[in-house]
Amino acid sequence: MWLLFAALSAVFAALTSILAKVGIEGVNSNLATAIRTAVVLIMAWGMVFLTHAESGLPEISKKSWIFLISGVATGVSWLCYYRALQLGEASKVVPIDKLSVVLTLVLAFIFLHEEFTAKSFIGCILIGAGTLIMVI
Repeated sequence: MWLLFAALSAVFAALTSILAKVGIEGVNSNLATAIRTAVVLIMAWGMVFLTHAESGLPEISKKSWIFLISGVATGVSWLCYYRALQLGEASKVVPIDKLSVVLTLVLAFIFLHEEFTAKSFIGCILIGAGTLIMVI
């Protein structure tokens, strides 16, 4: 089931990039990010209440709260992404943004002690090379 949701995430991320590139024309990138964030916030809380997940709020540990609140990285990422989309071509911005896959693999190995195999290494090299080819 995780694979289905991961694939859907990729599809909607692709749509987001195209829709954002069209929608950001003539709009300040910070304002566009704020509008996008408001929509995401409404949708997320809507799903929480629709699925009655709000009852789990008191059960969230202090550690989880700290890491969830540290979502500042998401905000900074979105601000940078929208500005890059505004200034550059989506076909060049998106591959660079997706280098996050490589960075995530490396950080997961370092901080989460996840396995970094030869297959992971080759994948990182191919993603990096593919990004370089697409951007040049």
